[in-house]
Amino acid sequence: MKLAVPVAYANNFRETMDNLTDYEHAGVDRVVVAEAYSFDAVSQLGYIAARTETMELATGILPLFSRTPTNMAMTAAGLDYVSGGRFVLGIGASGPQVIEGFHGQKYNAPLGRAREYAEICRKVWRREKTEYDGKYYKLPLTKEDGGTGLGKPLKIINHPVRERIPIGLASIGPKNVELAAELFEEWQPIFFYPEKFKDAFGDALDAGFAKRDPSLGELGVTAMAALAITEDKDLAAGAQLGVRHNAALYIGGMGARGKNFYNDLAVRYGFADEAKVIQDLYLDGKKQEAAELVPQALVDGISLVGSEGHVRERISAFAESGVNVLSVQPIAEDHAGVVRQFEKIKQIITDLGL
Repeated sequence: MKLAVPVAYANNFRETMDNLTDYEHAGVDRVVVAEAYSFDAVSQLGYIAARTETMELATGILPLFSRTPTNMAMTAAGLDYVSGGRFVLGIGASGPQVIEGFHGQKYNAPLGRAREYAEICRKVWRREKTEYDGKYYKLPLTKEDGGTGLGKPLKIINHPVRERIPIGLASIGPKNVELAAELFEEWQPIFFYPEKFKDAFGDALDAGFAKRDPSLGELGVTAMAALAITEDKDLAAGAQLGVRHNAALYIGGMGARGKNFYNDLAVRYGFADEAKVIQDLYLDGKKQEAAELVPQALVDGISLVGSEGHVRERISAFAESGVNVLSVQPIAEDHAGVVRQFEKIKQIITDLGL
């Protein structure tokens, strides 16, 4: 099991960078940089590549609609090159509020586009000519498809470090989860709840696995969780409060009524009544009340907060559910405390033989 740390896109990046080398020495295996409507993730990862030695570098995520498939492939190959083969390409659809509101692109067919992105990226990394006749992407773009007719199939000039850079798909909708299980090296769900994941994702994963090429290997699963290994009940309660507010933000506020993927996930986890009320309260501006109604079972299930024994049990539950990358956000008073949290969880993972 790999240990990962996410880099928040709204924080002081330079301060984070000064801390990353300490995290690397504490045993963190991967750094994940997000991209929403913030600074881009790519320039930051290039900087991180020069400042680290062993950490994998991952995007979590690059939105599909913000770059062409070949640009995504070039970017991934470039980051893999400057990092010496340490890059993992995390992609996802994002949502219409960002894609149409910030990028000005139509948010349509995220499922079909994700498939074509993966196929085109792999073609580019193998240094094959850009000949692709997809439903959404045509290479070259011919006159019949609206081009000038002057396009010609090309292959990337440089030789990529690897012809198979791992691609992770961020997804929680059934069809997208099925696609991740069929076609991608990694799957990145949000709010992963080990005891409930089969109820929410089991059928979709099985359908994808039935079509999976064995050469892809087993599907890697990345789970994200708040981390606070502590015997201090007040500190644990504070950490859980943060989990509540974050869950309420997504379940209640990340999307309109009827178009909130995270609310749908809470329903599949068995919290339909709570999800509806949380959304109503959140959209009415009652964020505190919404957070208070996030079920304790959900808070406990998606986080790593509590005594060392409790966290050990939760890590075992994640591992038994197929998780092989834990992306954790330690909650501590200072940088030294964060490093100690990483050291503790790394030791637990080692002791469990994961």
